[in-house]
Amino acid sequence: MKDDLIRFSVAMPASLLTRFDSLVARRGLAKNRSEVVRDLVREALVAQDSELPGAEVMGTLTIVYDHHASEVQEKLHDIQHNYYGHVISTVHVHLNEHSCLEVIILRGESFAVQDIANTILGTKGVKNGKLVLTSTSALA
Repeated sequence: MKDDLIRFSVAMPASLLTRFDSLVARRGLAKNRSEVVRDLVREALVAQDSELPGAEVMGTLTIVYDHHASEVQEKLHDIQHNYYGHVISTVHVHLNEHSCLEVIILRGESFAVQDIANTILGTKGVKNGKLVLTSTSALA
């Protein structure tokens, strides 16, 4: 079933509108103010849903690590095997002779996914990383 579009007006300072129009332009030819506002609202709602206690989420954890650091690969593998029910898949990329990038796809209750991500991000040898969550309820 398709939702009917409802028009409403938004008042904002001219300087904020100018910056917003720059964002709209960067999003491409197929985007207009209305579509970008809808995108931002959906993004905020998904973020809110992902933070609810017990919420089922999907997450991508992207990390960069020094593969020469003391047993970092073994530690990362151990963590992922300990949480095998939550780790859906991984992608491993060699960035240079010292650094690797890994994307780990996680699924589960929001607290568990965040806990796994924090464990991985806190592993010695992991230089940086970021967890991005989406609510599986957004898929319905």
